Amino acid sequence: MIRKFYNFANSWTGTIIIVLLVIFFVAQAFVIPSGSMKRSMLIGDHLFVKKFAYGIPTPYIPWVEVPVLPDFNGNGHLIEGPRPKRGDIVVFRYPLNEKTHFVKRCVAVGGDIIAVRGKTLYLKPHEGNEYVKANYPKEIIEDMGGVLWVKNPYMHKFAGIQYDENINYQDAAFKNTNAERLSNFPPTKIEEDYFFMMGDNRDHSNDSRIWGQVPYRLIEGKPWFVYFSWDGDYQIRWDRIGKSVDSLVEDAKYIDPNEPLD
Repeated sequence: MIRKFYNFANSWTGTIIIVLLVIFFVAQAFVIPSGSMKRSMLIGDHLFVKKFAYGIPTPYIPWVEVPVLPDFNGNGHLIEGPRPKRGDIVVFRYPLNEKTHFVKRCVAVGGDIIAVRGKTLYLKPHEGNEYVKANYPKEIIEDMGGVLWVKNPYMHKFAGIQYDENINYQDAAFKNTNAERLSNFPPTKIEEDYFFMMGDNRDHSNDSRIWGQVPYRLIEGKPWFVYFSWDGDYQIRWDRIGKSVDSLVEDAKYIDPNEPLD
């Protein structure tokens, strides 16, 4: 039996099948294409996505993005799993073009209410006031008519979340629909089994403030670790290779304050 499997695995057919099974169910390569997650994740970071982090998504043939199987459960997953949590960095299918993958941070989950005022994100967790008092530093909690909101709830934990000091939304250059939604997003309740995604490079991110909430159906996985990284001049970033994404985004020593945001 072992010999037969060995021979099968060493055949072209076996190799292709095994590779596809790994891509479908275990890990898939992904390259950070844009600067929306600077300075947490950088353009040129090559990483593996943990496909089983939030259940097993319906498999698609890579590159052509054609589903291999029907969506039996109606939620985009063969096997349902845990949902993204607040603060998770998540890989998902772009709601306006499901053949494209995006990577953003989940900032709110079903039942939460979020709002943006200028360069401040406000979060009202659905668990209520006692949960807020128990889980967030008091200096970022604001009482609004007896309801506790959290101001910029992730910046105290993740050093890579940035606002661009060079951008002033009051300037005429930024008077457009997208800029208005980036800086002045009205209080919005997140639907059940939906998630509000934002880039860590807050002033340069095409995210849920513009195109809306992301359903669980489109959740693909969680960035796992960086297997290669180079910058725009093709200089290898040796200090990032082999690191888990969690370590890169949670340890301030990997956050370069001189990395340009635009």
